[in-house]
Amino acid sequence: MRAILFLSLSVLPALAEPVEEVGTLNPEEMTIARILDDVGRGETSMMNCAAGYGMTKKGDHDRARVVFEACAADGWVGAMTWMAQLDDNGLGTPDENPERAAGWDRTAAEAGDPVGMFNYGLDLMRGRGVKADETAGRALVDRAAAAGLPVARRLQAASYDLDEVTPDADNWKYEKRLY
Repeated sequence: MRAILFLSLSVLPALAEPVEEVGTLNPEEMTIARILDDVGRGETSMMNCAAGYGMTKKGDHDRARVVFEACAADGWVGAMTWMAQLDDNGLGTPDENPERAAGWDRTAAEAGDPVGMFNYGLDLMRGRGVKADETAGRALVDRAAAAGLPVARRLQAASYDLDEVTPDADNWKYEKRLY
């Protein structure tokens, strides 16, 4: 009887499926490496996309950009807004790119996102990254306010005074330059 038991147990490993056929055993979870692997395979879930926020807040803009670009390409509007922020401030890239930032804001606005509407409205009102169009910019701010965005309502209440929503540390960005 012992011989049969020993023989049975000794052949079990040979009958098991090879590891390659069952996938990664005990994969990493809740790590940046896992999120980047998932995104690299095209898995852009809400959790993976939200992880880009933590990456950029800790200054890991290169990896945040990888996550946000993939998520934005898959239609996650929050990622579009973050791509605009990264491009507008030159984070994870050598230079600021206001045109690309405005493009992300416009894409989010066209997708119906109130934050995208508000941000693209500001771009138009300031003429940052796009040709200035105060009327179109205010119309987008109004749409964002109608959708319930508090900062858009605050700007309306301030008669569209952009200083109401712009930190003074950023004023240099929005100055009209002669060069």
